[in-house]
Amino acid sequence: MTSSEIRQKFLEFFEKRGHKIVPSSSLVPENDPSVLFTTAGMQPMVAYLLGQEHPQGKRIVNSQKCFRANDIEEVGDNRHTTFFEMLGNWSFGDYFKKEQISWIFEFLTKEIKLDPKKIYVTAFIGDSAHNLPKDSETAEIWMNLFSEKGILAKEVEFGTEKNASDTGMGDGRIFYYQDKNWWSMSGNPDSMQSGEPGGPDSEMFYEFSDIEHNVSFGKYCHPNCDCGRYVEIGNSVFMEYQKKSDGSFAKLPKQNVDFGGGLERIIAASNNEPDIFKIDTLFPIIKEIERLGGKKYGENFENTKFFRIISDHIRAAVFMIADGVRPSNVERGYILRRLVRRAVVYAHKIGLSYDALAELAQIIADVYEGVYPIESKLVEIKNTLITEVDKFKDTLNKGLKEFEKGTDPFILATTYGFPFELVRELAEERGQIIDRAAFDAKMKEHQRLSRTASAGMFKGGLADHEPKTIKHHTAHHLLLVALKEVLGKDVKQRGSNITQERLRLDFSFNRKLTDEEKKKIEEIVNQKIKEGLPVIRKEMPKKEAEKLGAEMEFGGKYGDIVSVYFIGPSATPQDDAEGKAFSIEFCGGPHVTNTAELYSSSRLVPSEIEGVKSRDIGPFKILKEEAVAAGIRRIKAVVE
Repeated sequence: MTSSEIRQKFLEFFEKRGHKIVPSSSLVPENDPSVLFTTAGMQPMVAYLLGQEHPQGKRIVNSQKCFRANDIEEVGDNRHTTFFEMLGNWSFGDYFKKEQISWIFEFLTKEIKLDPKKIYVTAFIGDSAHNLPKDSETAEIWMNLFSEKGILAKEVEFGTEKNASDTGMGDGRIFYYQDKNWWSMSGNPDSMQSGEPGGPDSEMFYEFSDIEHNVSFGKYCHPNCDCGRYVEIGNSVFMEYQKKSDGSFAKLPKQNVDFGGGLERIIAASNNEPDIFKIDTLFPIIKEIERLGGKKYGENFENTKFFRIISDHIRAAVFMIADGVRPSNVERGYILRRLVRRAVVYAHKIGLSYDALAELAQIIADVYEGVYPIESKLVEIKNTLITEVDKFKDTLNKGLKEFEKGTDPFILATTYGFPFELVRELAEERGQIIDRAAFDAKMKEHQRLSRTASAGMFKGGLADHEPKTIKHHTAHHLLLVALKEVLGKDVKQRGSNITQERLRLDFSFNRKLTDEEKKKIEEIVNQKIKEGLPVIRKEMPKKEAEKLGAEMEFGGKYGDIVSVYFIGPSATPQDDAEGKAFSIEFCGGPHVTNTAELYSSSRLVPSEIEGVKSRDIGPFKILKEEAVAAGIRRIKAVVE
């Protein structure tokens, strides 16, 4: 079956069951500066999953364009791509497990005609530490559905990630896992924050029985094995819990369903084709590379990998450019630049002309004709690719010259954009051996520092680094602590957006603030501004920061070493153990160096701040306080 057929069948299937079809959102998230790209179909739906009413109703269906940068290094096997489409259906407090599981099984087996004997499923085994029960209900629904097909559905428990190498699959059909079958924005139950929703999920896998298990992935195969025999084609998330401030879990007043299914993987399953690059959205690109480069796909392992990387990366680049992204050294532009440059490097490896890469855009436009408006933007897309490829050709040539001089591979990678694999290949041709461990250690440190430096841009919600924006950023930290002091310690940040004009803070709270509460919050923030508190940044182990009670961003992912900002009175980590700091928060910055700097029009230094305490109105002022979703409030404020 083709991509157009399956996409349309999915939309119509759920439309007949009361779902409203909504269009795909852009790859560039709207009104959400905390992430670079739309990474899943549920991402544009978060507000509705948290309680806000969707304008189209309680049942929604669509096919969403997605991009995941963390899959870049995985591309080259038979199933990973950076760009993909996710088929999704949602229930916002309407139907639940029985309807969802029955419908998706019917869609896959009747509409797509997958052999039910090749479908394997998973369920949540439970978590006794958090009093979260085993999801026996989901397993029972699956058992009955398989039974109707004459299939014995034996359950297999893998415990808390107990590896299948100890037990094997046996004749199992329903497999229980823990971490792999619990979904929340922050990860497992331990890492979830107070007020955050989550719940068990049930994944579906298709078995490509012609693929032999690779024992390097474990003695025995199982659905979550990475050998490629079993490929996940869909996941139904059942959001039915909310974490409480004491760490326990309570049932949500409304239960939601969030299904996501990879269109490309479902196409591959429908054709019983384990190589996702042979489906109709990718194979035409492969065939064009063959025509332009004169080599055949699949001639050998390396050749196959290079074809896959080029076709995936150029397809993703075309969709990014169509949605307004342009190559640069920061944020989305950096990811786009990285994709194009990797494609250039691998084109070099198979002898494909650099100029040919831009020509692949036409094939991609043809593949998605009538679905996404690529053709109308084709001239701009091609020109962008041509310009970027031309820039990197010079870089590539300079890098090759540096290699001839014996330049450190780390410098080649970070300064000239050379992947380690290319440096290693060139070295091996000369009989040289490069110390991969030393290279990885340097790269890990480099990436850690890069992540720390960019955390404010990627996760802090800053629109730019202008002085007024930076002042608003520091005031944002003060505001969060003031909210906790006035409204209670259970208040948690749920989002932010900071510009030169104002700061915006979303937080967990279940009612409108009184005028007295808003006045008290303003007074606290302005008092801390008047005190002239020092603002100091320190890198420290994440566990140490957590012990100090540092505030974390909702849904944020952090490395082992984190950047933490301390705001007065002495703002040193040693004093924080004694509770002297007013604010301690995970953040990449930037910030002012002293809260006195928030007096925009004042030249006062900290020692002179006492003299302005009589001011009736401070520099910090709340402009608006409103509801944005169930249990989520929003404050807009300004440093005057």
